[in-house]
Amino acid sequence: MDVIVRRTEKLEGAIEALSSKNYTTRYLLAAALADGTSTVRFPAHSEDSDAMRRCIAELGAELQEDDEKIVITGFGRNPKRTAELNVGNAGAVLRFLLAISALSEDVHFVNTYPDSLGKRPHDDLIEALRQMGAQVDDNGGRLPITVKGPVRGGAITVSGEVSSQYLSALLFLTPLLEEDSEITVTGDLKSKVVVGQTLEVLEQSGITVEANADYSLFRVPGGQAYRAGDYAVQGDYPGSAAILSAAAVLPSDVTVRRLAVHSKQGERAVVDVLRLMEAPLTHEHDIAVVRGTGTLQAVEFDGDAATDAVLAMVAAAVFAEGTSRFYNVENLRYKECDRITDYLNELRKAGADVEETQSEIIVHGRPQGVAGGVRIDSHYDHRVIMALTIVGLRAEQPITITDAHHVAKSYPGFFDDMIALGANVEWVKE
Repeated sequence: MDVIVRRTEKLEGAIEALSSKNYTTRYLLAAALADGTSTVRFPAHSEDSDAMRRCIAELGAELQEDDEKIVITGFGRNPKRTAELNVGNAGAVLRFLLAISALSEDVHFVNTYPDSLGKRPHDDLIEALRQMGAQVDDNGGRLPITVKGPVRGGAITVSGEVSSQYLSALLFLTPLLEEDSEITVTGDLKSKVVVGQTLEVLEQSGITVEANADYSLFRVPGGQAYRAGDYAVQGDYPGSAAILSAAAVLPSDVTVRRLAVHSKQGERAVVDVLRLMEAPLTHEHDIAVVRGTGTLQAVEFDGDAATDAVLAMVAAAVFAEGTSRFYNVENLRYKECDRITDYLNELRKAGADVEETQSEIIVHGRPQGVAGGVRIDSHYDHRVIMALTIVGLRAEQPITITDAHHVAKSYPGFFDDMIALGANVEWVKE
């Protein structure tokens, strides 16, 4: 379904932050890998987290869910042999389960999103699994992919140049192997903060991992077991970044609750960046409040640690005074779409003045707003959809965003929350 975003004069109100997709998927996986019963409280409800629920059930976990929690009886180190596994369009879920499937005899991952996840590369993880003894049949590093175990620990090398998800996948797998493992990360590891989230969940699950200061070397004792536990998922900064950025570009009085002040989510940086842009924003007692004036200043920001908030911050910079630069963001090219070229092409259609290099997004702000009056392509990407919505709020003419229902990948209630705050957004009836 498409949405039409029209010029909006003011945003006002209070919402609860959605639960973190990243923490939900990691807690669900840790619970599945435990022998015993775990509880995950306040889980995210999104296409990604639903994909993890569905897939761990197919691999043998038992799940019971109510409005506030999921109770999971895990399969431990013995996932069930599964002829076919469908992760939908969830890249992190795919990569985590590619590794875990090596504990099984034979798992075939199908390709149901050829124009999105089907285009994303997984070569570096596949190569690491082959080093460990797995047999992998793949389509040039892309789906469909079949993984056959068993695997062994030992010396493993994996590139961090494209994604940290490959490393996280190995960190979930290697504690369950008989042998000790030493994982060497080559190249410039992307999204180190997200690796920190993986290590946090592993520690809470009773797993021991030794990491050096720059995350280039990890020592993982073998023969470990995941401990069943009780986990509470914190509020999600990547999705909330879009709400906060929208509030910053308009006259507003918007409150977002359940955003932990001391969160390890890298996207928490959106609070600091919007403040640098001179947005009136307070953040105390896990509550963020934006009383926007619609006036912003340009900023320069290293986006590597806050990957999933960059597009929203770029959308805010479209309306700032001066030229903004978001650098060290090349890994945005390897997401659901090329989040640099594809996204900037759509921004230009809407009237924004933007440039790119291989690893940078440069925004020449237009405080007067943009023209709009166009139909723009979401590229089936939830982050692109949210960011383009922000731009539409200050366009002179309506913007139609195609396939906007794909926002459900991470934030199914995004448009409901935006409408509740006063955004002029309308679903197109088919």
